[in-house]
Amino acid sequence: MSLWDKIKARFSRNEAVIPSWPAFFGGGDGGQYGADISEITYFTCLKTLSEALGKMPVHLVDAEKKRQPHETTRIVETQVNNVQTPVQFFTQMEYARNHYGNAYAYIARDARGRVSGLYPLYPPAVQIWINNTEAITARPYYYYYVEPESGGAYYLNPEDVIHVKAWITEPSGHAGKSVRQILAESLTGNKASQAFLNDLYQKGLTANAVVKYVGDLSRDKQSAMLKNIEAQARDNGRRMIALPVGFDLQTLDLKLSDSQFFELQKYGALRVAAAFGVKPNFLNDYSKSSYANSAAQNLSFYVDTLLYNVSGYEQEMNRKLLTQAEQAAGIGYKFNLWAILRSDPDKQAEIIRTLTTTGIYSVDEARYRLDMPPCDGGNVHMIPGNYIKLQDIGAYIDTSKGGVNDAQSAE
Repeated sequence: MSLWDKIKARFSRNEAVIPSWPAFFGGGDGGQYGADISEITYFTCLKTLSEALGKMPVHLVDAEKKRQPHETTRIVETQVNNVQTPVQFFTQMEYARNHYGNAYAYIARDARGRVSGLYPLYPPAVQIWINNTEAITARPYYYYYVEPESGGAYYLNPEDVIHVKAWITEPSGHAGKSVRQILAESLTGNKASQAFLNDLYQKGLTANAVVKYVGDLSRDKQSAMLKNIEAQARDNGRRMIALPVGFDLQTLDLKLSDSQFFELQKYGALRVAAAFGVKPNFLNDYSKSSYANSAAQNLSFYVDTLLYNVSGYEQEMNRKLLTQAEQAAGIGYKFNLWAILRSDPDKQAEIIRTLTTTGIYSVDEARYRLDMPPCDGGNVHMIPGNYIKLQDIGAYIDTSKGGVNDAQSAE
């Protein structure tokens, strides 16, 4: 046995860690009802989450929230690699994290060890090899990647791979599991309902029918007769069907309302959206919504759903792109959540007004949030003039009535 074979023998590919991608939904094609991404609710949830993360800019800041120059500044703010901008990169990463359960990006470095780019990896082509014995090396695991186009195989160090997982993982915690893997039956039911509706449209919204006749026909003659009637019914522009003497065509009553088809379809869509943390108004479901309710749903989506996702990216980037000394100094990557509030000017104005009038923001800081330049004398903090300290409340009351407070009487 060669030395390389001995090293490989020390590692095992844990099948529980790497989900069997071809086994997902009937060989990877989504089963008999088509690909999973063709299901409209699933697609909408992926689009909402991916675009929400992609449109938030990323900055490297210190403990005082001031932006810091760094070798990765241009990469995370302007151009991640030679073909992608940060918006495209983070949108693709979030799509992979939700669709496959794991998002991978290779950290390319130059000859001096500085980061030169981040390159997304195709998740189904990544395997995690775990060291069970640690007899050869102390490294606990490797990433094994097979390039889909060239077929080249690569062993990647964990320090050179940004790996963001879904919130639920396999037992060892090395790899995440996608929502569609967990909700396989629900997604299959949703796709089946859409397939039924598509078939109904293709048949011209006509119900099933029963052909009555007197006599006995063989199975072959029955099939030939039904094919002839069906061809007449689907002929474009034809409103009548020719039947032999003694034959009668009777349609079966089909009412989707009786089976509560649309109610069940809506319920299934809401269940899938809830699993992603996406609110009903993002699915264009405003049946029980008002403007105030929609604004509350938007805020809940940002706090309950996006904040967790953003924290995962920030922590992974901090530990893979920064040195331990930089981390100890309080330097870290931060997504600018203010970018999301651009879509709600009223909410943004309310928050900025509150933070400015209470002295938290200066005028220039408020203008910065609105993408406006600083103004003369704007670097000041202001509060209303009638604000006083708690310990001075009694003195304020005495002087306002013309009396003498304790401090003045003592003098």
